[in-house]
Amino acid sequence: MSTAEALSVIPAAVLRNLSDKLYEKRKNAALELEGIVKHLTSTGDHDKINAVISLLSQEYTYSPQAHNRKGGLIGLAAVTVGLTTEAAQHLEQIVPPVLHSFSHQDSRVRYYACEALYNIAKVVRGDFIVFFNQIFDALCKLSADSDANVQSAAHLLDRLVKDIVTESEHFSIEEFIPLLRERMNVLNPHVRQFLVGWITVLDSVPDIDMLGFLPDFLDGLFNMLSDSSHEIRQQADSALSEFLQEIKNSPSVDYGRMAEILVQRAGSPDEFTRLTSITWINEFVKLGGDQLVPYYADILGAILPCISDKEEKIRVVSRETNDELRAIEADPAEGFDVGAILSVARRQLSSEWEATRIEALHWMWTLLNGHRSEVLVFLNDVFDTLLRALSDPSDEVVLLVLEVHACIAEDPQHFRQLVVFLVHSFQHDHSLLEKRGALIIRRLCVLLNAERVYRELSTILEGESDLDFASVMVQALNLILLTSPELSDLRDHLKQSLVKDAGRDLFLSLYASWCHSPMAMISLCLLAQTYQHASSVIQSLVEEDINVKFLVQLHKLIHLLETPTFAYLRLQLLEPGRYIWLLKALYGLLMLLPQQSAAFKILRTRLKTVPSYSFKEEKVARTSSGIPFFNGGGGSQISEDGNPNENSHDMHNGINFASRLKHFKQIQQEHRLHSKSQIYSRFSSASSTKEL
Repeated sequence: MSTAEALSVIPAAVLRNLSDKLYEKRKNAALELEGIVKHLTSTGDHDKINAVISLLSQEYTYSPQAHNRKGGLIGLAAVTVGLTTEAAQHLEQIVPPVLHSFSHQDSRVRYYACEALYNIAKVVRGDFIVFFNQIFDALCKLSADSDANVQSAAHLLDRLVKDIVTESEHFSIEEFIPLLRERMNVLNPHVRQFLVGWITVLDSVPDIDMLGFLPDFLDGLFNMLSDSSHEIRQQADSALSEFLQEIKNSPSVDYGRMAEILVQRAGSPDEFTRLTSITWINEFVKLGGDQLVPYYADILGAILPCISDKEEKIRVVSRETNDELRAIEADPAEGFDVGAILSVARRQLSSEWEATRIEALHWMWTLLNGHRSEVLVFLNDVFDTLLRALSDPSDEVVLLVLEVHACIAEDPQHFRQLVVFLVHSFQHDHSLLEKRGALIIRRLCVLLNAERVYRELSTILEGESDLDFASVMVQALNLILLTSPELSDLRDHLKQSLVKDAGRDLFLSLYASWCHSPMAMISLCLLAQTYQHASSVIQSLVEEDINVKFLVQLHKLIHLLETPTFAYLRLQLLEPGRYIWLLKALYGLLMLLPQQSAAFKILRTRLKTVPSYSFKEEKVARTSSGIPFFNGGGGSQISEDGNPNENSHDMHNGINFASRLKHFKQIQQEHRLHSKSQIYSRFSSASSTKEL
């Protein structure tokens, strides 16, 4: 296999023309070389054939001279054509020098390398497969070549190689996939087109299971959906659509690995990528069954943000997927990770998007109802987040948070924790109390029993050291009590304070904390029909108590007395002899109001309508102004209106009113001292500032 042997069979003129700069001369030399090799093949002289191939490789294709390389490439192709059916045994010598020329700096050399390999491949067809990986790697690089002619030649070669692969029984998909996977994230558009083309072609071959290897290159396909080229996006989408259809028709699919990829891509900044990812996830949730159980948390983490996507199509598919996922009855014993899903819902509760926060809460509620014991194990991880969510700017979110809290608060310790936190939140954020207080309290009363909520709140506020806050909070609770339809049963209980134990107990449980606000206390007494005590409370007020805040609250109460809530009270005025203390209490309020105020005129007008007759020898006369006045007779003593009691003014139905009044006065004295202390503190501070 010496060079001499090669030279002995190839004329010097042929060798000279093979390296000529003119293509035609090189082509003619190649044709002569082809004839020489055909003759050697027919005689079976493979040693000389090897010598010729070696000469072409070493002296020509590896030569630093470009023309020599071009001659060597066309010569090797000619040798292959001459060998015909005998070419396969010489491919190990022929192909490597051609592949080496693909990386040459001269574009014409690269072009002729494509041409040479094309002609070689046409001859050997299936025997060519052993070099597939190296050829694929070379074609991948050439698809992005800077020279358009080289690209064109590479495309022709690529098509031929695809034809050979699709008809070959020896192609190894297992060896090919690593090559494909490591190139899938290349950004060059020509390479991307090249790769999608190969994926599509191989997927069309019945004997090649591309679906089984889809997880290896799925991420790369999704990456191409955001390509700047419309054509590449379209090709990637077409390939993905085909694979999704195959998944629907396949009995065995590795959903898990692909689910991880889809979850990542669902967060893509590219709209089309997000939509495609969510669409795939939607199908996976429907098809995946038990395989997807361990991935539910990850899937949910992808879906929830997309529910608030700016693109309507993504929102619609995300909602549908979310509903499908929530409807699945999964068992923790089968890998359903309650803690992981709860963690996702907790994180999404901090989302800037309202719709996402709402769905996160729906998930918490669903988990509590279906897996309560498992959720309570992780309660410490989510409870603080849930409590903070009560300050959410969305009313709908707050209402749902309360539903979740109500579900948790079925356990007494959690109920207490919730109410304590609420009071704490209202104390540190007065705007929350002002804007959301009524909404939160009313909803909790519906969900957790109004009496239970009010008793707990009262117990907490009774010992509140911040007297200003206690007063404000009690006033807010009192207004909710008097006006909310949801608390009508609670009001009915209080109306029975003097005749039923349940009403009495409720009245007493609220009394201690209601002492923080004179007007709230008066309202409570009017609601509980403890009119004599209401009158006593009014009589106990001193000059310091009658301030602007008090008068504003009194103004509200007078207006409330005209609402349906106090219809029973207004009807009782039809029996002034029986409800003397009610009249006295109302007159007490009238005396506290400025005469020019609207509230004064409203109350005075109401009192003018009181009938002039009386009961039980109690005389009610009228002055010339029409306002009734009391003319005490000798009838039986009345401890509370409508309830004769010959024994005591201070006790009724177990309520020690004298003791209650004493407690009220004591609390009010603390408030007065606190107010004086604040005034003194402000005065001292102002004086110090002036001195400076």
